[in-house]
Amino acid sequence: MTDPQPERPKTPELSGVDLARQALVAAKEQARARGAAAQQKKQARRGGLRSGARADGRDPLPLGAAINRLITERGWETPAAVGGVMGRWPQLVGPEVAQHCEPQKYDEDARVLTVQCDSTAWATQLRLLAPQLVARLNEDLGHGTVKVIKVLGPGGPARRYGALRAPGSKGPGDTYG
Repeated sequence: MTDPQPERPKTPELSGVDLARQALVAAKEQARARGAAAQQKKQARRGGLRSGARADGRDPLPLGAAINRLITERGWETPAAVGGVMGRWPQLVGPEVAQHCEPQKYDEDARVLTVQCDSTAWATQLRLLAPQLVARLNEDLGHGTVKVIKVLGPGGPARRYGALRAPGSKGPGDTYG
């Protein structure tokens, strides 16, 4: 015995109206493809995409928004915040301390703020105020931004070299530092 082949459903033959609909759909798709290709050629001749009436990613940004976007994309939030602290130093520490002590640099990896003082007395005073100052800075910048304040004393005068120096002497640099 041979198995009868399963009967497949016959596709109905298309009549004139159905053939016309299929032809119309195919023609619309071809026209859409030709139109898209023509649009791309036109944009290439004009020098690329142009911005339209609605806002999109190609529109220019205000300077502040562009800078904020750059800071966020590069992960520069902490250094930018610390830079702001250096600009607002007198408001954070007070005018008298700011007159004698000035922030020099911030090490992001170690979270150390280096401050230079103009006298050893002010360097000592700032070392005593360092815990309160770290707390105030972290309150302003975010917890853990500054762990240590490294206080530097005054730099000595420029070293002069000459014949009248004792061997091994650092000159006036012996008293500074």
